[in-house]
Amino acid sequence: MNEQRFAPAQVTQQPSSQASQSHRPEKHSLAWLLLPLGFFAAVSLGVGWLISYIPTTQHPYPPANSIIPGFSDTIHLKVWLATAALGLAILQLLTASRIYGLLPLPPKGRLYNIIHRWSGRLALLLTLPVAFYCLLIVSVPQLSMRVMIHATLGTLIYGAVAAKITLVRVNRFPGWTLPIMGALLFAIILGLWLTSSYWFFNAYGVGL
Repeated sequence: MNEQRFAPAQVTQQPSSQASQSHRPEKHSLAWLLLPLGFFAAVSLGVGWLISYIPTTQHPYPPANSIIPGFSDTIHLKVWLATAALGLAILQLLTASRIYGLLPLPPKGRLYNIIHRWSGRLALLLTLPVAFYCLLIVSVPQLSMRVMIHATLGTLIYGAVAAKITLVRVNRFPGWTLPIMGALLFAIILGLWLTSSYWFFNAYGVGL
């Protein structure tokens, strides 16, 4: 009987070019930053053009009626919508801190991602009637420093939103760009609230 020798099979692992490419880190070029910056500039300039081009109804003071029942006039509706938008922006800041691991809040999972996404959408919707009111209804008889800062921030907010959406949708940017744009958007919303709602509450009191 012939003795059969079973040599151990030699497994040679050849690196696959496709596998190596899949594990290769994706390069993020700074040149791609021109895309969100372009959206930021274009949208902001467009809003500024609307402010200067579209005539208002020339109401130096707010109309007496309100769109939503429960508010005494439109200016109270405006300041409270802006306050609600700021509250949602603060929620965005907290959930973003949790997503990036800065706040160890339970539970684990994608709950905070969902809250972050929908709070941002709701905050954007709340700013639309405020922007409509500022652009098309109210005219300012005297341009104070507060009004000029408020108008400047108003031209920047939707440009910042467009830039942030671009950073989220296009996966070609360094990781630090999205938190910086989110912080910039929060700073703009806070500045708008300080120069409108906060000023109004100090001048006329908190009420509906």
